[in-house]
Amino acid sequence: MELIADVLLAAGALGAGLYCLVLGRRLNRFNDLENGVGGAVAVLSAQVDDLTKTLSAAQTTAATSAQTLTDLTQRAENMSRKLELQMASLHDVPDVEPAPSPAPQPMATAPQPASEPMFVRHRTAETHQ
Repeated sequence: MELIADVLLAAGALGAGLYCLVLGRRLNRFNDLENGVGGAVAVLSAQVDDLTKTLSAAQTTAATSAQTLTDLTQRAENMSRKLELQMASLHDVPDVEPAPSPAPQPMATAPQPASEPMFVRHRTAETHQ
């Protein structure tokens, strides 16, 4: 009985050793930097670094653009106020007076009668009937 137990124990140890050997090889291939998941993780890590740099540059550019836009908006509001003030001040300026007309000439002669009457009545087709 002891002999059978020793044989089974040795067979189990050999099976466990073989299992560990296969598992170790698979793990080495899994972590290979060129073909395995390790390589994919390394590539993804490099891409994350690139994206982080790009995002940082985009945030800096956006902040600069936002500041420029804020400055331009402020200038536009100031100019709008100035224009409103100028428009309001134009209402206070008197209208330009017409140039003085020449002095009236004395009526030495009677006015010439017009060749056409001053008022003309036009009849429509309905009024004729």
